[in-house]
Amino acid sequence: MEIQNPTVDEFNKITDEGKTLADFWASWCGPCRMQAPIVEELASTTDVKVVKIDVDKCDDLAMDFQVSSIPTLVLFEDGVVVEKFIGLTTLDEIKKAFGI
Repeated sequence: MEIQNPTVDEFNKITDEGKTLADFWASWCGPCRMQAPIVEELASTTDVKVVKIDVDKCDDLAMDFQVSSIPTLVLFEDGVVVEKFIGLTTLDEIKKAFGI
């Protein structure tokens, strides 16, 4: 499951239960475009929910999580941040952080 640019309320509801990966990105960012297929593979092969947040459209969420470089991945388990990756991150690194 992939959700694009949720409101703050939607974001909180989505991340509140289970495992969720928040992908902070922008269309003009080369490393973000390289990260996208990795995030898509995670979403299609695991039960991890994926929320994609375009920092140019949802700057409030980016500020809430102190995103200053992209891509930034924030991993949640039951509403709690368990890991934060800045820069291009491999699928294995993400899975390891989630214990998958």
